[in-house]
Amino acid sequence: MATVSIKGMSCQHCVASTKKALEDVSGVANVEVDLEKGEARYDGDVDAEVIKEAITKIGFEVVS
Repeated sequence: MATVSIKGMSCQHCVASTKKALEDVSGVANVEVDLEKGEARYDGDVDAEVIKEAITKIGFEVVS
């Protein structure tokens, strides 16, 4: 399972938006978003730039 750290999420709506954005990426499955940790975990062999683009497109920042 891959993990990405996300900055800017503050509520359950943010979690739902992030989950949907990642689920819409082809090849991504089993998305889990943790608001407290500020991260998302997912299964799939998808380029990190594709994941970053999906998250930044909805207004959040991917942190290294």
